[in-house]
Amino acid sequence: MPSRLLFFLLAFMLFPIKSYAERTTLYSVNTGSFLFHIAPFDTDSNQYFDNQYLSIERKFSKDSDYSLFAGTFLNSQANRCLLLGLRKDWYRVNDKLVIKGVYSYAGEFFFDAFEDCGDGGFYNTVKEKTGVGFAPYLYHAAQYNFTDYFALEAGFILPVIFVMSMQWSF
Repeated sequence: MPSRLLFFLLAFMLFPIKSYAERTTLYSVNTGSFLFHIAPFDTDSNQYFDNQYLSIERKFSKDSDYSLFAGTFLNSQANRCLLLGLRKDWYRVNDKLVIKGVYSYAGEFFFDAFEDCGDGGFYNTVKEKTGVGFAPYLYHAAQYNFTDYFALEAGFILPVIFVMSMQWSF
């Protein structure tokens, strides 16, 4: 199962690439996520550093405010989910600070690793009504770029889940 996920993520990285120079400005990996459920507060939720978040992101072009990403994480019920989404940089405060939005699908997928995503919580409620366990993620954050290669971000997933993570660009 993990080898399929690794293959999927690596295949995503190999989108049409024109040159090595262009590629170095288009990709990033997001890791090390911290999250905390503010409301509704639930001590039984999978939170803090336990969500095993990893995603790969690719900008549309060097100067684009948009990017696509794919990744995986453990949801609030500790079930493995797929994450597919779009990022939009809404406002650049300066060269270091960006206000961004991420709009994504978090849920089940046809690989076995993601089949349990809809087995609990909101995902299960949606699965009972639609047949697919998923949740739309609306995430807004401030990203601070320490260097051209490393950034930290902090924001909220609606309704009120506080999130922080690291971004490695190359």
